Amino acid sequence: MSGSMALAGILATPLVGLVLVSLSGRWPNLREGITLSTAVVLFAQVLGLYGAVADGARPELVLLPMLPEVSLQLTAEPLGMLFGLIASGLWIISSIYSIGYMRGNQEGNQTRFFVCFAGAIFAAQGIAFAGNMLTLFLFYEAMTLITYPLVTHHGTDHAKKSARIYLGVLMGTSIVFLLTGMLATWVLAGTLDFREGGILAGQVGATGTAVLMALYMFGIGKAALMPFHRWLPAAMVAPTPVSALLHAVAVVKAGVFSVVKVVVYVFGTENLMSLGSADWVPMIAGYTIVAASIVALRADNLKRRLAYSTVSQLSYVTLAATLLAPISIVGAAMHIAVHAVGKITLFFAAGSIYTAAHKTEVSQLDGIGRKMPWTMLAFGVGALSMIGLPPAAGFISKWYILSAAMSAEHWTAVAVLVVSTLLNAGYFLPIVWRAFFREPPASDHHGDAHGHDHHDDHGEAPWPMVLAQTVTASLTIILFIYHEPVLKLARAVAGGD
Repeated sequence: MSGSMALAGILATPLVGLVLVSLSGRWPNLREGITLSTAVVLFAQVLGLYGAVADGARPELVLLPMLPEVSLQLTAEPLGMLFGLIASGLWIISSIYSIGYMRGNQEGNQTRFFVCFAGAIFAAQGIAFAGNMLTLFLFYEAMTLITYPLVTHHGTDHAKKSARIYLGVLMGTSIVFLLTGMLATWVLAGTLDFREGGILAGQVGATGTAVLMALYMFGIGKAALMPFHRWLPAAMVAPTPVSALLHAVAVVKAGVFSVVKVVVYVFGTENLMSLGSADWVPMIAGYTIVAASIVALRADNLKRRLAYSTVSQLSYVTLAATLLAPISIVGAAMHIAVHAVGKITLFFAAGSIYTAAHKTEVSQLDGIGRKMPWTMLAFGVGALSMIGLPPAAGFISKWYILSAAMSAEHWTAVAVLVVSTLLNAGYFLPIVWRAFFREPPASDHHGDAHGHDHHDDHGEAPWPMVLAQTVTASLTIILFIYHEPVLKLARAVAGGD
């Protein structure tokens, strides 16, 4: 099958899945079977492109000519390949988890949930394989709109208010800043196609580049660079599988993926380095990393702690990308992958704790590891990855980023990495300690509205949830040991191989 046909299939599969899921709403087993099989087919399609792209092929597909020199088009290149594989692969595991969670918590609107989930993965594939900035922008906006019903899922006033923040910040930043930056780029360079070495290289001076850089960095609100990060904790009102989708798979990864894509293919790393126009970005990213870690350290709500951890971890990618060394670009691309599997494990564990024990706060987790050992072991592996300790994959990407910061003698970045690693340990390790080494409180009663104490002797969450978090925790360790396929793509993004 040709590369362009494969790209068409990758976009069509989640759309077909979405339609079939919406039609099969009355038969939950059929609906969920369709969701799972669509995810498996999509992953197989994306994986089918890996070999060719890793060997240097760049298949293209023009969907629709739009402006002079700009069409809606797809192109497979190494960074998109990496994001496409993460989004489609984790969709399979998320689907298994979601089935257990949605049924275990007797959630309403389950068909809508699975339809929007498929839509979000469709948008993620469009972003991953976007051949130019216009295509990326359209799929990026589609992602925001498709995930909005997921954030408002519970339909409460609090959910609606949070979803308004979500929509307002993401649409506001992309329309005010990102669109302006794109129009300026089109006027200056005459194209929006992604090119090795950057389309703006030699087209605009240092000051103009710095202004454009600011428009792009703050315009990509999904990367959650402060002060445009509030949408991310606000989105926590959604059910946990949605949080996993937003914070590990689709939305935030679309943000940092776009940041790396813009730095490498719109500005060009060598161009930025010679102009010095991006020197301020690592400072903002460093501030975001440390400030968000401090908020996480003080948060008692588990999902809030994880949300601010995500804000912090995303800025590692932005920091690494704007250090502009080939090794730091490798670190940025690697971190997109390893953060995805580590963070999704943490959200899965948080959802399991909520489903089985109805606990949402860190202070309630004393001794829970004795009743839910699989869940808390998975959480421990995810936590190690966030801190950057072996044998978890987070160690690999942090090592590359730290090496880049040290070889560039960017001591501020080195200090940020050291401080944030200590802060990560400070807000993750106590959770694991509490779970395994503290006595459960004597008053550990979770009666329901009818006064039944049926959660006293709770065990693990439903098996699909336990299975999903065990798989992602295992992947976090496997990626530490065997990361060559990811590294090959990451090196190709950085221009070396």
